[in-house]
Amino acid sequence: MAEFLGTIPFLTIIYLMPLCAVIALFFIPGSNHKAVKIVSLVFSVISFIFSVILFISYDYKKGGLQFVERMDWIPSIGVNYFMGVNGINVALVLLTGIIITAGILASWDLNNRPKEFFILLLTLTTGVYGVFMTYNLFLFFFFYEIAVLPMYLLIGIWGTGDKEYAAMKLTLYLLVGSALILAGLLGIYFATGMHTFDFDKIEKFAFDPTFQKIFFPILFVGFGILAALWPFHTWSPDGHASAPTAVSMLHAGVLMKLGAYGCLIIPVWLFPIGAKFWLPVVALMTLVNIVYGSFGAVKQTDLKYIVAYSSVSHMGVVLLGIAGMNSVALSGAVFQMVSHGIMTGLFFGLIGMTYGRTHTRDIHKMHGLAKVMPVLAVFFAMTGLCSLGLPGLSGFVAELTTFVGVYKTFPLLTIISVISIVVTAFYVLRVVQIVFLGPIDAEYKDLKDAKFTEIASLSILMFFIVLFGVYPFYMMELIHSSVLPIAAKIGGM
Repeated sequence: MAEFLGTIPFLTIIYLMPLCAVIALFFIPGSNHKAVKIVSLVFSVISFIFSVILFISYDYKKGGLQFVERMDWIPSIGVNYFMGVNGINVALVLLTGIIITAGILASWDLNNRPKEFFILLLTLTTGVYGVFMTYNLFLFFFFYEIAVLPMYLLIGIWGTGDKEYAAMKLTLYLLVGSALILAGLLGIYFATGMHTFDFDKIEKFAFDPTFQKIFFPILFVGFGILAALWPFHTWSPDGHASAPTAVSMLHAGVLMKLGAYGCLIIPVWLFPIGAKFWLPVVALMTLVNIVYGSFGAVKQTDLKYIVAYSSVSHMGVVLLGIAGMNSVALSGAVFQMVSHGIMTGLFFGLIGMTYGRTHTRDIHKMHGLAKVMPVLAVFFAMTGLCSLGLPGLSGFVAELTTFVGVYKTFPLLTIISVISIVVTAFYVLRVVQIVFLGPIDAEYKDLKDAKFTEIASLSILMFFIVLFGVYPFYMMELIHSSVLPIAAKIGGM
């Protein structure tokens, strides 16, 4: 299978599927909602199936870049069409396929300009796939911008609450991040003197130590803004709370991982001396992420804000793993990206479905919903258990691996960070108890449980949470084989 896939532009096909859907949607009348949704779903399912084939076909024993597609594009400035995947990329491509398919199913009842909505959503998805597959820094930045810019319109038009404020705040933060990333990438381009954006060539270049110490924080903060690195996280709760369901799922599930992935692949991998100099500072910042995010979730009463602050805490675990500077911590960080992406997508999908029925997200205005929505209640409880790290679910493997790895480097920070698990258990169980258990409010007695498309969306996500929790071996080996070169470079095998 792998040999056959190597003979065709397999990666190009995967990231072009959402773009094909966008082109097809331009020829479908906006009033034909059903056709718009079916076309969006079909192309997304195709790219999802291909991402599963990629996941299965990648040879983790061989490791390194596979399924490489490479050709000259603009040779005068060193831009080539360079696509390829290692184990980290394969895991994140699969995550993208899972989330976009589940997100479209979760948005099946959207009837406010669905054509424009899905065009923007699928354009964003094309950018995400591209970032996770390209190894040319010019294309990397190009796809990165495609992935983040549609967020303004998606939240500003289809969002809820103070959506204009949230959209503007998010966009301004991300533009600052993009400016830092662009400055960093141009610095790399000129510093090497090779006039190339080819990652393979740049990765072998030994940057001047002073240059590394200056440009490491520029690039890490640039990407860290999208990963909700404290104190640049404040766009995250407002953005999540105002976004429509599918956008919240894609945003928390995948987009925030773009930031963490960028932190790992560019500043940490390219600047080992800068990494050793700055990562202890980063570790302290992520500790604030973890503790502040979990206690922030405790204080919230809006379901979306609870999950948004929870995401700030969980993304802190990802960044702490990156700061761990050894292969176990890095493996845990990437596993946490995948686990948190699926789990948060499931959380936001459930919140959107609950809000669609109750028209409130205030936990104190909902009681006993399990009596009329048992399926949604079970999914919510299972997701909460994954969030607090119950063995047998993906969250347990991800957090345990991260904390074990980071303990070797920062034992005291690790012990303090583990306290967040107890705090997470408190606010998750509190939400389940208040919203789903006890006597039901009279106004909710006639509510209906999940429909077929909703159950399909939730089941896809839950399947992978259980799969990676019960059988983490394959995913972990896939990731571990690809973080080894990074760990070797920063000296923390």
